[in-house]
Amino acid sequence: MTQLFTRKEIEERNHKDNAAIIIDNVVYDVTRFLEDHPGGVEVLLDNAGKDASRCFRDVGHSEDAKLWRSEFKIGEVVKEEQWEIICQETETTQGRDELTLEGLLSVWLPPLAFAAVAVVAYIYLF
Repeated sequence: MTQLFTRKEIEERNHKDNAAIIIDNVVYDVTRFLEDHPGGVEVLLDNAGKDASRCFRDVGHSEDAKLWRSEFKIGEVVKEEQWEIICQETETTQGRDELTLEGLLSVWLPPLAFAAVAVVAYIYLF
């Protein structure tokens, strides 16, 4: 059974000896991870006792980091205090445009035209 925490309980866990954060309504005890965090101790302590969901997403953690955080999971926020989870698009889908003939021509036409002119010039001059 998952242990449930109120946001008030997590707010009290905001110092080096007892640090917890919330990411997407899941509570993580990061006390033993402070010194190992690649971004430094300060980042975790600044977010200790708070909901760090936005900060975690904004930094753009790797898939390995997302899997690694499961080691520190200690519970979840009680149902009544859970916030809506805002999913961020993955890097592979961000900015992806539909492949069209117009797009293909706009990318490949200039270098192909330049290559054709270079070939004709080479044949004519040599």
